[in-house]
Amino acid sequence: MNSPIRGALFDPTFGAGELSTLLSDQAWVTAMVEVEAALARAEGKCGVIPTTSADTISSLFGQLVAAGTIDVGDLGEAAAAGGNPVIPLVKLLRTELAAADPAVPGGHVHKGATSQDILDTALVLLARRAGAHVLALLDEALVCAEALARAQRTTPIAGRTLGQQALPTTFGVLAAGWMTALHRASRNLDDALTDLPVQLGGAAGTSAALYPHGLEVADALADELGLPRQDVPWHTDRTRIAILASALGTAAGAVSKIATDIVFLSATEIGEVSEGTPGGSSAMPHKRNPVAAIAARAGARRVPGLVATVLASMDHEQQRAAGAWHAEWETLTDLLRLTGGAVARIADCLGDLEVHPDAMARNLDLTGGLLLAERVTGALSTRTHNARDLLTAACRTGRPLDEDPALLEHLEAHEIRALLDPAGYLGHAYDIVDRALDTVTRGREGTR
Repeated sequence: MNSPIRGALFDPTFGAGELSTLLSDQAWVTAMVEVEAALARAEGKCGVIPTTSADTISSLFGQLVAAGTIDVGDLGEAAAAGGNPVIPLVKLLRTELAAADPAVPGGHVHKGATSQDILDTALVLLARRAGAHVLALLDEALVCAEALARAQRTTPIAGRTLGQQALPTTFGVLAAGWMTALHRASRNLDDALTDLPVQLGGAAGTSAALYPHGLEVADALADELGLPRQDVPWHTDRTRIAILASALGTAAGAVSKIATDIVFLSATEIGEVSEGTPGGSSAMPHKRNPVAAIAARAGARRVPGLVATVLASMDHEQQRAAGAWHAEWETLTDLLRLTGGAVARIADCLGDLEVHPDAMARNLDLTGGLLLAERVTGALSTRTHNARDLLTAACRTGRPLDEDPALLEHLEAHEIRALLDPAGYLGHAYDIVDRALDTVTRGREGTR
């Protein structure tokens, strides 16, 4: 089993794509080695170790990463004894260094750092790299939703509340809601990723082994890796990790809402939208399943439990957590992969979504005008004090409203028919779409 990714069987279905590689076990090892190399360079610049040592270490570790010679399986087996992979990794790196240049002391590797410094900083690297990919996917989905909002701004559709037809709206309004949710989720995720800094505090968070250069080395390490500088070591302050998890959960929730809407609207009895490349069935030739929306919904449904795990693991005791920290590693990896996959699948879905205005019009007429009962009630109330009671009784008869004798005592049939036109009772639907589009446009320009 030498697959370079996790979940090789199911990841394609759930849209992980490039994220499978960006968040693989190999990517974890690569990031940890990158942090160790950057630490040596930072310490060389700060005079903690000789620059010759820093150069040798950095060059050697770069070669190891490029060659991919570190066996992930062996490292994982060795990690069990100490509870994290940094311990055997440092041993391996020092062995490699001794073989390559015996003149460089092994103690110049990982000097003044603790395992959590390396793992946390590696996690930050992975999160920011994978997160950039998720943000690009969110933007792709947003652009597709925006195009639908513009194109379908005036297309009437039955609004539905509690599973029942309520009042007319437009498909543009629905798509605009999808768009603004994706926009907000994207900005929240971007903020969370931007706020992830380097981690360096040493054994108990005081950088005692690097004193008086500890803070200087931490800043230099951040600069080497292109990360924000830490204010203070955050070994047991997991607010940034929790904010990231919550932002990913919010993005997944936004995707899940869209997917749920599309699955509903794609039902045979509704038929108001369909995917351009639907899936089939192994048993039923007639099936045209909205598989992209289904896969997006399935992936997104797995996310809340992972977010809960991160939030439940914030109680890191004292200066190093026993278990709560360990629970984050795969949880965050899975969160990034599942959220990104769900976004990718909903982008696929929205990108070739077929809209069927004829089915929307058919469904608007399904109740024979009852959808506009509120509008008729408003008009009737200017002529009688018991308008609502009259409309309620008329709706229960099953007879067309323009043929109901009680209503015809107060309104002409042609007046009732005019009131039953869905296009005439859309409220601020057009304005809502326009305002939503303006919000996204201003967001792209950097104004909130």
